[in-house]
Amino acid sequence: MGSFEAVGVTKRFGTGPPALQDLTIRYEGSGAIGYLGPNGAGKTTTLKLLVGLLRPTRGRVSLNGADPVTDRKRALWDVGALIETPEPYPTLTVFEALETVGRARGLGTNDLDDEVDRCDDLFELPPFGQRVGTLSKGQRQRVALASALLGDPSVLLLDEPTSGLDPAERVRVRDALLRLKKDHLIFVSSHLMLEVTEVCDRLVVVNRGRVLLEDRVENVAAHFRSRRVDVEFGGPVTPESRVRLAALSASVEVVNDRRWRVSFDGSDARRADILAACQAVGPVLHFASASLQLEDAYLEVVEGGTGA
Repeated sequence: MGSFEAVGVTKRFGTGPPALQDLTIRYEGSGAIGYLGPNGAGKTTTLKLLVGLLRPTRGRVSLNGADPVTDRKRALWDVGALIETPEPYPTLTVFEALETVGRARGLGTNDLDDEVDRCDDLFELPPFGQRVGTLSKGQRQRVALASALLGDPSVLLLDEPTSGLDPAERVRVRDALLRLKKDHLIFVSSHLMLEVTEVCDRLVVVNRGRVLLEDRVENVAAHFRSRRVDVEFGGPVTPESRVRLAALSASVEVVNDRRWRVSFDGSDARRADILAACQAVGPVLHFASASLQLEDAYLEVVEGGTGA
């Protein structure tokens, strides 16, 4: 059973503010955890600490029950990692690049062929005979992802895995992660909300080196109430009709002659009052939150600097 943990980890570079401060997280078994935060929040530093590329200034890190710095082989043997933007050697073919990683993992010829085919099924890899240096950024990223999965490691540490991918490639990677999380432990760092809502079971929000929130994805959304609703009417309504909402909302934005965006305090009672007032203006076809609750939660946590 795969696992990783960081206990009281602080990491400093020079005399500036710490890149990470008192990080404590622990996961084992299977499932997908989203590690979410803006650029510079400390996500990549965390992953580098977990695989032993960095040493903590304070605290301890464990990967599969072993220290990734002092017991590297035991810690990393059953781990696949994609950190920052690794570039396979440009003169190698796709198969040669994968073969290099597979041999390092101890795969024999038959096992290597089977694993390459498995990864091809997951990511629809570029032609095996094409040289890596001629690939697009998205194609290289898929080869790098396949390299991380060779040997079917139980723990996957993925840093912005959809970086550089087009929409179709993103869907392919999302579907692969959904399949893999059933029996793998996946830690996915990202600043893309859609990526974690569609794939991950739990969410860790980090900013300026501190964990601000950690919970199941659905619970994070439940902590926060959307404070905007989109209203679509059955026919054109005049901007002057907004006066009916003057006492109920902070603002009413006229999107077009049939749609309004209403800001308010987020309470259920006020939401009901706004719906009733809109129905008095005209037939209401659509009345719903203007954005994903989880998106609002993320912005509020990061900008506010505190958890729910």
